[in-house]
Amino acid sequence: MDVLDVKVPRRTLGHLLLVFLLSTLGGYWAGAASPDTALEAVRKIIGQIGPISDSSFHNFVKIFTNNSMVALLTFISGLFFGLGPWFIMAFNGFVVGLVVFAVHRMGGMPMGQILLGLVPHGVVEIPAIALAGVAGIVWYREIISGEGDGGERFRRGAVKGLKLFALSVLLLFVAALIEAYVTPRVAGL
Repeated sequence: MDVLDVKVPRRTLGHLLLVFLLSTLGGYWAGAASPDTALEAVRKIIGQIGPISDSSFHNFVKIFTNNSMVALLTFISGLFFGLGPWFIMAFNGFVVGLVVFAVHRMGGMPMGQILLGLVPHGVVEIPAIALAGVAGIVWYREIISGEGDGGERFRRGAVKGLKLFALSVLLLFVAALIEAYVTPRVAGL
């Protein structure tokens, strides 16, 4: 798959998404194994994020800014031997699993409503974050490719990675619009 004249390693993208999914299940199971710990973790997350605004626009800005920062961190972490994105996807998946457990089991929200609260924007947002990770991995792989001198490989990798990262940010913009304006109505939140 070529995007913006950059070959996207579909296999890497798929594996990052699989890591996220499996980690989400792991987070849910960890919450079930230790509900008090899960609830405390969710309280800390809510404390860091802050309250949801009555203004969809303010929520959009907050969501887009937060997700763009996560994508940037995921992108840059790809330079750490190509390993950073795997840890970030696993961590974020685990946190989503904990939150789903806490909201479902302890908050009493039906699983269908939780899925309606996650799926509309999540189908764009999660692949966008994974794509940012792929962008960092592409950059790293180009640096170590051995074709050309070090500076040339660095620049070539940066160009390829930044093109994919820009696409990731564009997708996050769309996901934030969906999360701020569509998801609350669809999920009845």
